[in-house]
Amino acid sequence: MDDKLKMKVKIMVVDDEVDLEPLIRQKFRKQIRDGVYDFEFAHNGLEALAKLIEEPNIRLILSDINMPEMDGLTLLSRLKELKSPWLKTVIVSAYGDMENIRTAMNRGAFDFVTKPISFDDLEITINKTLEEITLSWQSAQEHDQLISIQQDLQAAREIQQAILPKIFPPFPEHTEFSIYASMIAAKEVGGDFFDFFMIDTERLGFVIGDVSGKGVTAAIFMAVSRTLIRATGNKGISTVDCMNYVNKLLCNESVSCMFVTVFYGILNTSTGEVEYVNAGHNPPYILTGNQVRKVEMTGGTILGCLDEFSYQSKKVVLAPGDLLFLYTDGVTEAFNSKEELYEEARLEAYLANHATHSIEEVVTESFRELAEFSAGVAQSDDITVLAIRYHGHH
Repeated sequence: MDDKLKMKVKIMVVDDEVDLEPLIRQKFRKQIRDGVYDFEFAHNGLEALAKLIEEPNIRLILSDINMPEMDGLTLLSRLKELKSPWLKTVIVSAYGDMENIRTAMNRGAFDFVTKPISFDDLEITINKTLEEITLSWQSAQEHDQLISIQQDLQAAREIQQAILPKIFPPFPEHTEFSIYASMIAAKEVGGDFFDFFMIDTERLGFVIGDVSGKGVTAAIFMAVSRTLIRATGNKGISTVDCMNYVNKLLCNESVSCMFVTVFYGILNTSTGEVEYVNAGHNPPYILTGNQVRKVEMTGGTILGCLDEFSYQSKKVVLAPGDLLFLYTDGVTEAFNSKEELYEEARLEAYLANHATHSIEEVVTESFRELAEFSAGVAQSDDITVLAIRYHGHH
């Protein structure tokens, strides 16, 4: 058993018969010596309640019904008020005293034994009750651990959302282009990311990525990948040098071949030229009017697996009014209730129909259309979209 789930259990015997203590110590001497049982003794209900405060490890109470000052039935009522899921009471009563036994069970007693006590029967009852207490204890511990994990995941989600850009427009002084992006994680935390940054007064670096796997490991790898690409890209080096360098770093640090698909581009805001590397990612689309065309691949593989791989870049020139639409495969691989994929053809039709809309609308309406398409089906992958419209140099 996990050490965290172990607990030291004490049994408290509550009975006004003083000769019961030596009898129990004698009968269970082996279990006491071996540390299986640990007994405390009280002589009435009031003393028992005081002992509970002194000894928080008392989990099982073996209580007589007829006692002075506070009887066993009143003690049961007081114990019920404590609402402790791992405090169980076994009642001891005369053989024919069925009415009191029924009352005791109704007040929350776990079990009962009758006088004269059979110590073999008592041992079976004690062991059965201790097993139940241990299960309750483990269940409570595991519940606490689960709550703790959920709180951690919520904190991780907030951190992850915080590192993604969310102020739009991000560069209001740059009228040569407009940019908008959004990510919806499938779980509390995700492996998708997007980012953009001004490398200098004329060049905008932008990136979209999708880490293999989901959950916490993907989220950590996502944060590392995004930070490395941003830090490296900000040096102003070419997209090829940036991808080669980040790939080497990720290969050296990668655990169990986690990898990431990335599209990294640099837009020259004066000329509309985009230099880019596609590292195993879905090809973005360029919209000219309502004409939709794919951005050519560059033969690049995923980042994080082959440390000697040499990336190649290509260039494409955006005309004023052109829109560049980047997305992760959570878009095209979304399912509907008939188990059909959304696929590229639907995305291309959507883009052709929304080509004249503002980039914010193009992004937000794509999420709305996806939600309608996959209504009733749980989201299985992170969904991320980034759009840039080039307005031209003024």
